[in-house]
Amino acid sequence: MSDIDALKAELKKLSARATTMKMNLHDLSEELPINWQNIMTVAQQTHDAYAALEAARKALKELEAKAA
Repeated sequence: MSDIDALKAELKKLSARATTMKMNLHDLSEELPINWQNIMTVAQQTHDAYAALEAARKALKELEAKAA
């Protein structure tokens, strides 16, 4: 498996994780004020998931540019 293929596979996992975290944040917001204590934790986890996804997307673009 090439580095590009491996990174694409990782992107799928990161995208799924980001989507799950987005839904968790959405669900938490709909249930407020129940579990309001978890806002910062869930928001940070969502932020981290999207930051990792964006970094992987950038790395893929750089790898694809080098391969071209």
